[in-house]
Amino acid sequence: MASSRTARRGPTSKDVARRAGVSQSTVSYVMSGKRSISADTLRRVEDAMAALDYQPHVGARSLAGSRTGTIAVVMPFVSAVGAQSLMAFVEEFVVAARQHGSDVLLVTAEEGVEGLRRLTGGSVCDAALVMQVASHDERAEAARGLDFPVMFIGVPEDPAGLDCIDFDFAAGGRLLVDELVALGNRRISVLGWSAELVAQGYNYIDRFSRGVHEAAAAHRVPVDWHRAPVEGGFLETLEQGLHRDGERTGVVLTSAVPAAMRALAAQGMHTGGDVDVVALCTEAEAEEQAVPLTAVSTQPRDVSRRATERIFALLDGSATPGERLELVDAGLVRRRSTRRSAPGPASDAR
Repeated sequence: MASSRTARRGPTSKDVARRAGVSQSTVSYVMSGKRSISADTLRRVEDAMAALDYQPHVGARSLAGSRTGTIAVVMPFVSAVGAQSLMAFVEEFVVAARQHGSDVLLVTAEEGVEGLRRLTGGSVCDAALVMQVASHDERAEAARGLDFPVMFIGVPEDPAGLDCIDFDFAAGGRLLVDELVALGNRRISVLGWSAELVAQGYNYIDRFSRGVHEAAAAHRVPVDWHRAPVEGGFLETLEQGLHRDGERTGVVLTSAVPAAMRALAAQGMHTGGDVDVVALCTEAEAEEQAVPLTAVSTQPRDVSRRATERIFALLDGSATPGERLELVDAGLVRRRSTRRSAPGPASDAR
């Protein structure tokens, strides 16, 4: 399998390291001249490069003097709502990059693999952070064949050989359902993402949905799943009364949060009294509602900070590229949108 992949995409520094019997970071040091390398090691690496006909990428991090001082953030915008929710990540990327003396190039076009290759195929940038990751993302396979630092903010179904970091969406879904059930709710009504976003196959939606359904099955409570915007089935549920079957229904919001809160108020429902409402959103969004929301934060700043730390560790040679998967823990903070609303963190992810 490894040989066929190498033949298809050309040799990388990982292949050189394997043939020379050294670490990939040693190959990087040989090419960059950042550290003293013994004559024997230098010879083995150079022989391996010659045998494999390895040509270092012109934009690779390991080439001395080739830095552009730019980090690309690949973040296709599907909708205005989606773009707004992603800006918290971008703000942190920009701050962290400037601390390292780099600028951020925001790439918003949906170019897929070709866009990734365009960025890494010349001296456009030093590394790429890829967002809006699908479960089956063609950019993942392309990244495995690049001798170039690529960090995925998301987890494709097959993360083998990739650097990935994200919030633990599955744990977040479980926490929200657990909280509603602990409050006596025997049915869960979820206002999920729009059909447009679901059609993109984003992995975070799949993972959150899985967490919700796992927790609901464990508690033996049914889940009614609706799609944003606030209309159709979700609005009909509110109009008919959330607790019409005699079973108290708790509400989970994942998108269109302000509109959903207005819809609840329009039906005369007192959030935190008549109905328990929890949300998956940023802390800022939870706090700015008329009734602050009990919520699991998606931790955009923590995710972004860790991603940029990893990218610059790869660039300066203090970390070795390869398979690495990191999930930021989920935690729930109680606010006034639920009956058990003592402020502060409730629990960690299970």
